[in-house]
Amino acid sequence: MLSLIIPAYNEEENILRTAERVHRVLTEAGIDYEVLFVDDGSRDATWEKIREANEKNTRVRGVRFSRNFGKESAIFAGLSAARGDACVVLDCDLQHPAETIPEMERLWREEGYEVVEGIKRARSRESLVNRVSAGLFYRLISRCAGFDMRASSDFKLLDRKVVDALCAMTEKETFFRALSFWVGFRTARVEYDVAEREFGTTKWSLRQLTRYAVMNVTSFSAAPLYFVTFMGAALLLFALVLGLQTLIRWISGSAVEGFTTVILLMLLIGGCVMLALGIIGYYLARIYTEVKGRPRYIVSQTCGECKKP
Repeated sequence: MLSLIIPAYNEEENILRTAERVHRVLTEAGIDYEVLFVDDGSRDATWEKIREANEKNTRVRGVRFSRNFGKESAIFAGLSAARGDACVVLDCDLQHPAETIPEMERLWREEGYEVVEGIKRARSRESLVNRVSAGLFYRLISRCAGFDMRASSDFKLLDRKVVDALCAMTEKETFFRALSFWVGFRTARVEYDVAEREFGTTKWSLRQLTRYAVMNVTSFSAAPLYFVTFMGAALLLFALVLGLQTLIRWISGSAVEGFTTVILLMLLIGGCVMLALGIIGYYLARIYTEVKGRPRYIVSQTCGECKKP
């Protein structure tokens, strides 16, 4: 059986439509399935629509959070509750096309791939700012992680052993997209075109995307801390060169008068020190969050049972 994990936040317009489309595609392909919607603390009628979808189709199940915990938590809640032999994670707005799932399932079932990555072939219309910022983020995380994530997405199929490996991780702040690369296993790729969202609006503002990027980079890599070390070494080299130059000019009697150089150096070094402290402080805050041991999410309600025909 295939479990479809669908995080949903304020997606009341898409729940029934997504459930019907997934049912049509997988039924035509002869795939046994369950759909697991995870309501990430929505403020609209998302949960009521999930319950309505369950009444229409008993293969649909639902998990509701007590508040908004974020997409990463919703994905891991779905993986933990899934009963299938493999899981597919996709977006509720169907920008991840359901028509691609049968090919992903075939690669898993017939060819034995344990991870099937959905790779973006073409993106829907996005602003220049979003395209540039997304490109910079994926270049950074690819360099930090050591594998190419520039065309990756959350749209992927995972074998049960991969799901169990991910769920066994105890870290609270997770980056599903990178962790699914990190665990390894035999991997195949399927290309897809990102569809336009037909209903609702994106829940990601530029501020939220920036925070999401910073959180994921720091949760998955220590590269920013290495950058602090590199910055310190660069400043030391700069100080030695400048100090040597100043000494030579003083000996030759042509030293620069005034405090301009001193002021500029103080501003440069002070700015670098504050940046370094900020990076180190952010990592300390992440450690503080982890050691408190709070759960990734809290489930307030569930609905539905998956019944095989």
